Amino acid sequence: MANNSRESIISEIPESYQRYLDEIYIISRKKKGGWVSNKELSENLDVKPASVSGMLEKLEKQGLIDWKPRKAIRLTEKGKIIAKQLNETHELLRVFFLKVLEIPNEEVVDNISCEIEHHITSHVKKKLKEFLSKYLKQI
Repeated sequence: MANNSRESIISEIPESYQRYLDEIYIISRKKKGGWVSNKELSENLDVKPASVSGMLEKLEKQGLIDWKPRKAIRLTEKGKIIAKQLNETHELLRVFFLKVLEIPNEEVVDNISCEIEHHITSHVKKKLKEFLSKYLKQI
């Protein structure tokens, strides 16, 4: 799948879905096998377990996760592609805020990056990547 078609998938996924995919990805990277529990998602996203279950049903129907009620969760290939793209955008934003704007507070930078990453189009992401590449070579 070409990068443009991968990134266009993200714009078709609601932000609420993206937040779950992002969190599943973050948690799964720290665990053997990549399986995540409903409880971990509930705690990390600070939402009730019933809300998590409702969202997991939607994500599973969209083919973004492998999951059955009362079982662990894992991203599908499609879910991983979206989560990796979100993670890449998050990292670009972090670099921008830390290196270009020189915001010293990492927690603030992480929070801002997390909020903004869901609104960055593939075109804006490409331009940000180009800008950072040129900018960082100059310093």
